[in-house]
Amino acid sequence: MAADQQKSLSVCVFCSANDRIAPEYFEAARTVGAYLGKHRYTLVYGGCLLGLMECVAQAAHESGSRVIGVVPSKVEENGHTSRYIDELIRCGNLTDRKQIMMDRSDVFVALPGGLGTLDEIFTVAASQTLDYHSKKVILFNVGGFWDPCIRMLDEMHTNHMMRKPWSNQIAVVDSIEDLEQMFFVVCED
Repeated sequence: MAADQQKSLSVCVFCSANDRIAPEYFEAARTVGAYLGKHRYTLVYGGCLLGLMECVAQAAHESGSRVIGVVPSKVEENGHTSRYIDELIRCGNLTDRKQIMMDRSDVFVALPGGLGTLDEIFTVAASQTLDYHSKKVILFNVGGFWDPCIRMLDEMHTNHMMRKPWSNQIAVVDSIEDLEQMFFVVCED
């Protein structure tokens, strides 16, 4: 697809809001943010000024992305709202935040994260299984971070806890090149 015909994507990134994590995760967040900016994709994310959230937002913003932060009241009350937000969407709680992010995004990328990231991944994936949308979650598997989750999903499928393979809702990539290929597929749809 030619650059002038490129579809404008809104990419939601789920990730950690912790600063005390491995440097390789910050490097991946910077790489994803810079990639989004280079292609003028819109970043939709949780709007927090901590950890990988701030890292991906800064890289995206400085590289040319429009950055939409969906900020729950508790994040704002605690003074943790990022300064790299072009459009601030305030919401009451995490449930509201997830719905707004699903509504405002074409595709979802999960960098390493904790409970909040898992909640976001599985909310989007479960919603897709019920045909609320047809959007995919892409696990960016930095250094094998998502391998335990992948094994758990495989085990759930093996034990018939899922009607269809989890890969219908969730994709896994190991590099920015693989992520770019996934975005190309999304743009073609």
